[in-house]
Amino acid sequence: MDLINAGVVGFKCFMCESGVEEFPCVNKEQIEVAMKILENTDSVLAFHAELDGNGSAASNDDSCQYSTFLRTRPASMEINAIKLIIELARNYNVRVHIVHLSTADALPIIAEAKKDGVKLTVETCHHYLSIKNEDIPEKATQFKCTPPIRDLTNLNLLWQAIKNGLLDMVVSDHSPCTSDLKCLESGNFMQAWGGISSLQFDLSLFWTQVKQHGLSIFDINKYMTYMPAKLVGLHNVKGQIATNYDADFVIWDPHSIIHVEPEMIQHKNKITPYLGKNLYGKVLKTVVRGHVVYDNEKFVNKPNGKLIQNVIKDEII
Repeated sequence: MDLINAGVVGFKCFMCESGVEEFPCVNKEQIEVAMKILENTDSVLAFHAELDGNGSAASNDDSCQYSTFLRTRPASMEINAIKLIIELARNYNVRVHIVHLSTADALPIIAEAKKDGVKLTVETCHHYLSIKNEDIPEKATQFKCTPPIRDLTNLNLLWQAIKNGLLDMVVSDHSPCTSDLKCLESGNFMQAWGGISSLQFDLSLFWTQVKQHGLSIFDINKYMTYMPAKLVGLHNVKGQIATNYDADFVIWDPHSIIHVEPEMIQHKNKITPYLGKNLYGKVLKTVVRGHVVYDNEKFVNKPNGKLIQNVIKDEII
């Protein structure tokens, strides 16, 4: 409660091994303890929703094939985790959030829970909406993430959930690492760090796909700005261009095509699955609270971050 009273907006847990020793996974009993503490508060409990024990054992002989890794993270891992989250959340007045949903097979149980009034929000990621596993080459570990990128049918079903409003937001899940951790030389999917680096390209990624799916710039605003702001109680100051809102916006050319090359990447390790791709929409300037922070492909001011505390006062789900 000390953290909640201090203004912490949310807490995240892994339901499977995270791969990071200092961030162990939680079990059913621990989740219930957390829900009891968070009940009737505005803080959100977020989940990496995969339960261990459903994947097939992988042979080291074919560890350079994406299909080998994919078999170890079947959709059932996500489905079973989400079923457990919903089962527990039905017993408490608590806000729960599923991070980086990858499987469309979980959409029916998510829809049912929302219909029943469970305080559930769900995000998916740009890579699940723009990449299909059929296109991932051998040894291309820059595509590895957990949960994994799945097939074209799954991708199209996620887009349907975007169009009908079942999914709440689209995010980057930006997870950079060094080339050594990504096992770029060996191409070993089973040993490589699981995470996609894409943060600076997210607007262009989503715009490129939105154009193909008949959506608009207003949908981009909803899924990439307003709904994420709402999740953490900032929807009264962020997520819209309006009076009394923070002046956070980009100036961009939606018709310009950018060709993703290593030299344009701003994060330290120039690794991303989007190298060589052509994307629509080029950011010309970025403004944060009225201050230009990015201009003509360069950062022009020091960071001017502001402490975010839990100020949620109204119903957000």
